[in-house]
Amino acid sequence: MKDFLKYTCASLLGTFLGLLLLGSIGLGGLVLLIAMAASSSKDSGPQVKDKSVLVLDLSLNITDSKPSRSTSAAIEEVLSEDSGDTVTLRTVLDTIEYAKKDPKIVGLYLEGSSNSSNSGFANLKEVRSALQRFRDAKKPIFAYQMDWNERDYYLGSVANTIAVNPYGALEINGFSSQAMFLTGAFEKYGVGVQVTRVGKYKSAVEPFLLTKMSPENRQQTQKLLGDMWGDYLKTVAPSRKVTVPQLQAIADNGGTLMADEALKNKLVDKVVYFDEISTELKKLTGTDRENKSFKQISLKNYAKVAENKNSTRADKKNQIAILYAEGEIVDGEGGSTQVGGDRIAQSMRKIREDDDVKAVVLRVNSPGGSATAAEVIAREVMLTGKKKPVIVSMGNLAASGGYWISMGSNRIFAEPNTITGSIGVFGMLFNAEKLAANNGLTWDVVKTARFADTNTVSRPKNPQELANIQRIVDRIYDRFITKVANSRKLPKNKVQEIAQGRVWSGTAAKQLGLVDEIGGLEDAVREAAKQAKLGDDWKLEEYPKRRTLEERILEKISGVHVLKPATKLDPLTAEFKKMQDELAVIKSMNDPQGVYVRLPFNLRID
Repeated sequence: MKDFLKYTCASLLGTFLGLLLLGSIGLGGLVLLIAMAASSSKDSGPQVKDKSVLVLDLSLNITDSKPSRSTSAAIEEVLSEDSGDTVTLRTVLDTIEYAKKDPKIVGLYLEGSSNSSNSGFANLKEVRSALQRFRDAKKPIFAYQMDWNERDYYLGSVANTIAVNPYGALEINGFSSQAMFLTGAFEKYGVGVQVTRVGKYKSAVEPFLLTKMSPENRQQTQKLLGDMWGDYLKTVAPSRKVTVPQLQAIADNGGTLMADEALKNKLVDKVVYFDEISTELKKLTGTDRENKSFKQISLKNYAKVAENKNSTRADKKNQIAILYAEGEIVDGEGGSTQVGGDRIAQSMRKIREDDDVKAVVLRVNSPGGSATAAEVIAREVMLTGKKKPVIVSMGNLAASGGYWISMGSNRIFAEPNTITGSIGVFGMLFNAEKLAANNGLTWDVVKTARFADTNTVSRPKNPQELANIQRIVDRIYDRFITKVANSRKLPKNKVQEIAQGRVWSGTAAKQLGLVDEIGGLEDAVREAAKQAKLGDDWKLEEYPKRRTLEERILEKISGVHVLKPATKLDPLTAEFKKMQDELAVIKSMNDPQGVYVRLPFNLRID
């Protein structure tokens, strides 16, 4: 209730002050005021004290591209110290690298939180590698958490000193993926579903047809989780000087260790309260005991320092473009959290025509989506690759349509725990005949040809209509595997064997020839520079370009949105949100032919 009143009052006050400002100084004055505030903030920048510790909040969500915010939220960020709970992977990597060389930074602190991060394991693997390089530079890393979960511990295990609260615990119980099936609910409410698909592993349609996983889906999910869990154990075990079998035994025997048990099993170094770990950090930074805290700077604030220092170092005439394709692939422009086929294709064309851009890194973090949109993007990737190197970096997932837009590049990098493959096609056909009848609704139709009303939702498709749609799905699938065979220089019969809609880990994809190298975004950038023969003389430019704050204010001055405090959802609300996420996928299904190349809807790893 206290937070509710706080943020409600803040919102009302912000609205009132905004209207007062607008009425007093006008639109132009407000734009100027915000621009001056942003400029002033950028010019002065955060100050780094000697012997400071860099603080990385483990609850931060690490994404590929910058989150899209409302204009009012952007204004609030400029005028306040709160910059949200999301940070880009590039920002984290660049900041840790800069801190490694900065004599003012003497250590790094991984700060635990009650809010868990949603960062994918592929992104976390890159961050972990950056932390390891920081530690190898003889700068200590401290990590503290009340309760260590597997995602946080994946990063925390790299620290010189891992601590846990005496009343805390450490969870290391393995990965699971729980699927939600909507079939019963659709039947209850009278929503009909028909599907056409190719690939026995193409399980994206199963939540609408079955009440549990098919044997094929269970098999591929088990293999994928096994690969990811194996990589987790092989990464964490050496850092803690324990063996993989020892960690597996812990997972198989309950998976949750109380603080003293975690210490006994060598998974943590200390069982202490926060003030005790703070005292150690005060000694490291030469801070008096009487001070409330040790000398520190948050990663998000320090990133501004690193950005300002690095901005003038490279020749702008030699650029490597990073184009982010993050989210559901949809036809048209798409929204801020989607990969709009037209929008990304336009960005790729712009990059291709820019002579200052010498190479391109296409960062893919997508489950796929519209087959039409995927082909629009893939065509531009192919054309650009003929003019300059195009290197793909696969993030947490680059599956189905995400793989489609990747395969025509010059080289593909994936992390061991990247989810990829899912080379298959399906069509999803909904009808509301029973739902309408139950509520007294009817339709009638007049048509000039037998199949004129095929796209109606008023009735199920008849056998001939289903056959026609299946023919289209079959043809697109054949084109998909043909493109894979040609792009990856693989026999078509081999592609047919490894396709079938099956998902693979990055490790398995490398063995199958679907990707070229195991590595992250940094490796892809280095490869792009190498293929373009740039040496060390280049600068990164990120795409798609986002509008400036001033442009957004001019376009949309009305509407106030206050950032909500991060709160941990109760189990019932969290499960309801999962159901909302499942249904939200349907809204993005806008392919003109109704054909999709997409990862299974509900592949969620916990």
